[in-house]
Formats: sequence, structure tokens, C-alpha cells
Amino acid sequence: MHSIDLNCDMGEGCGHDEELLEFVSSANIACGFHAGDATTMRKTVEAAIKRNVAIGAHPSFPDRENFGRTNMDMPAKAVFDIVTYQVGAMKAICETAGGKLRHVKPHGALYNQAARDQAFAKAIVEAVKAVDANLILFGLSGSELIAAGERAGLKTASEVFADRTYQMDGSLTPRSQPNALIGNTDHALAQVLRFVADGSAAATNGETIQVDADTICLHGDGEHAVEFARVIFDGLKSRGIMISPVAK
Repeated sequence: MHSIDLNCDMGEGCGHDEELLEFVSSANIACGFHAGDATTMRKTVEAAIKRNVAIGAHPSFPDRENFGRTNMDMPAKAVFDIVTYQVGAMKAICETAGGKLRHVKPHGALYNQAARDQAFAKAIVEAVKAVDANLILFGLSGSELIAAGERAGLKTASEVFADRTYQMDGSLTPRSQPNALIGNTDHALAQVLRFVADGSAAATNGETIQVDADTICLHGDGEHAVEFARVIFDGLKSRGIMISPVAK
């Protein structure tokens, strides 16, 4: 593999988006339901356009209190409505700023529920397709969301995580567990290089699992987010690997 996409969640009020934009090729911008607002959305879009970073919508459950990380029992039609609302708003803001919305990546609990729940996955896919069938859908590698997107004819990008650990079934270790996050830059870089080299990762029990790696997520809300981004960016570039958005 000669290129990989690095994406980062932004517009969440974490204070270092401008720095992170120097190291990523795609930005997933919060749409106001878990973080951000219309002004933050516009400013983050403008900053991404300035650096030629691909822009994505980052829709969530309506859950600002818990940063969108609490599971919700929501009818599929309501999931369709909240995703349509958020993606549509981000698309309009992009276009009025002179840019173009390129992808959609659900956030937090919405992302994780859609990874395993067919009804949630289908509702998200239908919403994305209704807003713009040319958008790329980002989802966890091997997930129901990726499968639903492929069945519906959407372009999909299988996502892996630089700063999260994995279970044997390919799911992310829940944040409620102490080993969910990778806090060491060398460990994070080693995991990224393994994704790129042979599409594999080590599960928390030490076993090897296979993953599809079209795009690698760097979380923008982490304490060491900028340091992680810089180390991973430099580590990939020094090995001759291009960092560029997912191809349409």
C-alpha cells in the first residue's frame, strides 16, 4: 500500500483542531448534537478547506451531556431523521463556504451501535443516500454499517483506530474498560504500521485479527492528540507512505 487516509474527529471544542489539520487528510466535523454549533461547524469547514483536507459530517445521537457516548434505544426512523438533519446541515455549510462534503462518519455510541445493529446501520445508510448518494460512508472494519453501505451501493471506507485496542471479534474495546485506549505513541505507531503493512492487529488477548484499513482514525479529543498525529504522520511519510483522502 502506497497511501492511506488519516482522519480526525473535529469541531468538538477540544482546542487543537488547527494543529491537527496539519497532519490529517480527512476531518469529521461534529454537527451540533454531541458537540459544536453552526459557527463552529463553519469555522472548522473553512479551516479544512484552507488546508485541502477532505470534509466529513460527524453525526451523533442528541447527547451533548455525555458527548454522544451513551447508547440510545431509538426507532430506526428517528435515527434516519437525526442523521439526515445533521448531514444535510453540514452539506449546506460546506457548500456556502465554497467547499464540498465528501464523507460521513457517525460518532460515538451511534457508530458503535450501527457497527452491530442491522436496523441502525440501514437507517444511517438510507439517510446518507437520501442526502447525497455520492458521499463516502466511514464505518468500523467488518461492521454491519459497512455491509449495509455496500448493499445499498454507497462507496464505503473501512476504518481502523490508531489509539484504540481491539477485541477478538474485531470490535473496539469498550471505553469502560481500562485497556480501551492506547496512550503510548510508539504503541500507536506500531499498530498503524501493522494496519498498513498486512491489514492485521493484535487483540487484547494477544491473538492476531484481520482488518480492512482504508482510513485510520486519530481522536482529536485525546490529551496527546497532536503528538500522536505528528508521530504517526512522520512515521508513515518516512516510510514512503502517502497520506491522502479515500479515493472516490
